[in-house]
Amino acid sequence: MAPRLTARIQLLLLRAIGFLIGLIGQAARAFCGPKFDSKTTRPVTEPLLLFSGVQLAKLIRQRKVKCIDVVQAYINRINDVNPLINGIVKYRFEAAKKEALAIDERLAEKQEDEAVLEKKWPFLGVPLTVKEAFQLQGMPNSSGLVNRRDNISNTDATVVALLKEAGAIPLGITNCSELCMWYESSNRIYGRSNNPYDLQHIVGGSSGGEGCTLAAACSVIGVGSDIGGSIRMPAFFNGIFGHKPSPGVVSNKGQFPKAGEAQELFQCTGPMCRYAEDLIPMLRVMAGPGIRKLKLDTNVHLKHLKFYWMEHDGGSWLMSKVDQDLMQAQKKVVVHLETILGASVQHVKLRQMKYSFQLWVMMMSAKGHNEKEPMKFVDLLCDHGKPVNPLWELMKWCFGLSVYTIPSIGLALLEEKMRYDSEKYKKFKAVEESLYKELVEMLGDDGVFLYPSHPTVAPKHHVPLTRPFNFAYTGVFNALGLPVTQCPLGLNTKGLPLGIQVVAGPYNDHLTLAVAQYLEKTFGGWVCPGNF
Repeated sequence: MAPRLTARIQLLLLRAIGFLIGLIGQAARAFCGPKFDSKTTRPVTEPLLLFSGVQLAKLIRQRKVKCIDVVQAYINRINDVNPLINGIVKYRFEAAKKEALAIDERLAEKQEDEAVLEKKWPFLGVPLTVKEAFQLQGMPNSSGLVNRRDNISNTDATVVALLKEAGAIPLGITNCSELCMWYESSNRIYGRSNNPYDLQHIVGGSSGGEGCTLAAACSVIGVGSDIGGSIRMPAFFNGIFGHKPSPGVVSNKGQFPKAGEAQELFQCTGPMCRYAEDLIPMLRVMAGPGIRKLKLDTNVHLKHLKFYWMEHDGGSWLMSKVDQDLMQAQKKVVVHLETILGASVQHVKLRQMKYSFQLWVMMMSAKGHNEKEPMKFVDLLCDHGKPVNPLWELMKWCFGLSVYTIPSIGLALLEEKMRYDSEKYKKFKAVEESLYKELVEMLGDDGVFLYPSHPTVAPKHHVPLTRPFNFAYTGVFNALGLPVTQCPLGLNTKGLPLGIQVVAGPYNDHLTLAVAQYLEKTFGGWVCPGNF
């Protein structure tokens, strides 16, 4: 059989299997869907919740507000809203209040002026939430895996330690998908998280608890990780900002699961927040010594940037068509950049983008040094315990007896089918190298690429099972190793967030972050849920 025909049959098989798993999801939505008295979370009424992290730190340093008042305001909001969204899965309120009081006592002594305080603690007293997959001392670190439910961190992940050293106060840990490998945040330990703009819709994954917590004003800055869009999809679905840095800038140390040797470079830890002005200060802190790889002090003249845009992936069989709402939002950005900003804007057709899913699978199948195979997902599921039989777990799941979620079982079943042999790997490695060369040469050091964050706005619960490959709109940029910022662009007519990805060449994060601040100023940025 001809290789092209064989590949086409395999793609059809993947789509068919995804559809069958999706039927299970549709049934689950019909019979097990959540019931709520309200469609959205309540709007914010406390003014302290509407400041950026940078602004809050300044007010605290200037002794204009007390840190304990800020922390208590967020605790009140969490108690009011979190039962609806289930974003934060473990609180550390008492510890947070003690830390806030200690800051107030230190400031009352007036031993240091504001400039010294800003240099030493740029996020002094600012509430922080952390994805449960990261170590936070005294908090669970299970990544939603039942046999890790009793695993308590005795130390902090590197980025968490850096943010705490910068003065941030963790309020708790946030939900994620099981083993961080699905784009709906739900697991058998903490349950499912809900979108604050419509509780019947998903929050994304795997950093979905972080996304909905920030969007619902239960936190102001947060920590996420991204190996296929796990920062950017939740940021998009929840109408906030999320940045996937250039590879190797921010440490991944202290999170579970740990990426394989060859995949470590493509897994990126990054900031998530409601306000664009927090992105660069957060990245400076989170990167530690890695910040030297970036050019964050370089002035960016937006009018002199070259903007490129593409409205969809070019027609992959595996993914949904892009919503008209999203294409219209992107077009508004393009028209504004051309007519108001006066920048150079060019529509492009990158034909190899239609292989986005295959490029991501190629990345995840890559061998490490000495031809070491990446750890199988099914082995991660057992976490050094009794081996897991995916087919048996599927049968148990049908009777409510499995400790695993259906996306994890489905991924374990599909894993061998998706694993590339050496011939396929070489083929798609060549495609990846060609696309990377085309993009990097196009962007240079003064260009950015505008691309949909996802084909659809936040879908309803379980619907991702019918569209399992849509994450490739974000995953392709992990495979390419480029920095990307997801930027909110308001709400559609149903009150769900719109957004766009801004992509730059390697280590040109400063360009995407500058564009993010401009788009926030122009299109409004985060919109408070409940105000629609």
